[in-house]
Amino acid sequence: MNEKIAETIQKIEPVNFKLMEKAQEKLDNLTKPQGSLGKLEDFARRIVGISGTLSPAIKRKVIFVMAGDHGVAEEEVTFQMVYNFIRGGAGINVLARHMGAEILVVDMGVVKDFPLEESIIRKKIAYGTNNMAKGPAMSKDKAERAIIAGIEVFESELSKKGIDIIGLGEMGIANTTPSSAIVACLTESKVEEVTGRGTGIDEDQFKNKIRVIKQAIEVNHPDPEDGLDVLSKVGGFEIGGLAGCILAAASHQVPIVIDGFISCASALIAIKLAPLVKDYIFASHNSVEKGHKIALKYIGKIPMFDLGMRLGEGTGAALGISFIEAGVKILSQMASFADAGVDKNSR
Repeated sequence: MNEKIAETIQKIEPVNFKLMEKAQEKLDNLTKPQGSLGKLEDFARRIVGISGTLSPAIKRKVIFVMAGDHGVAEEEVTFQMVYNFIRGGAGINVLARHMGAEILVVDMGVVKDFPLEESIIRKKIAYGTNNMAKGPAMSKDKAERAIIAGIEVFESELSKKGIDIIGLGEMGIANTTPSSAIVACLTESKVEEVTGRGTGIDEDQFKNKIRVIKQAIEVNHPDPEDGLDVLSKVGGFEIGGLAGCILAAASHQVPIVIDGFISCASALIAIKLAPLVKDYIFASHNSVEKGHKIALKYIGKIPMFDLGMRLGEGTGAALGISFIEAGVKILSQMASFADAGVDKNSR
């Protein structure tokens, strides 16, 4: 394994469970019946365990949106959609503005180059992956470079102004296909069980999608015990970048909010490389993609909400961050019984 990846993984420590117990004591002494704010209390407790402080604050919220094209697809819409992100007109731009987060768009492997004046982070590994139905989506070296790029993007931003929480988003036309392949491999599920209709395809296209995924797995024989092998054989550059971002955030005790199916596939790869990252990850929503439920169950995550969303881009992660922030504010701003002069036994 590449030295940078190995060093990052080595820095990941278990979350602080003892401090989480203290956070629970603090929550139990706030002016409310114990446990009455449900998951919001759980979010606050987990943030304490991740950040290592009983007084966490979520100030800088960053959503990393990574983009890449796929050799298995014939369309080239990704480039145009990424332009929409840069111009501020996409769904994720609207929701990020709504909850006060910054968006950083990263070109991990789009088929065309963006003009130099455009504000995009350039980490292009190649102009799209190879067709995984005919051979590996990328070389092992490129898979490592994709993960390293994700680590570098996170660490560069962290060094500038610090980061308190991240959300993960992506753009890559047809990237539910490699994601289905990744989830099938790493959870050892049947392809039919984890493959959905993506952005909306008809029955013939759906059958072809399943056939392509099965063929890719048959041709490449990805090793389910080796996250890097699975990424290189049936993954995508943006998926690798997100996995790197997850590893880097965990190594710096920064909580991670995943979005839908594609970022969950990235989380599977990151967890396979470094099992400790699992406790740093929050699952925002339950996507319409049926493989998402299987992937979430496999990593032991219960999504915060199910609004029937399937856009991607980090839209679910943005909403998830706002719920977590609410929980943290309850912990830090709500009065205790002693502060309010209320008899604790009168609840």
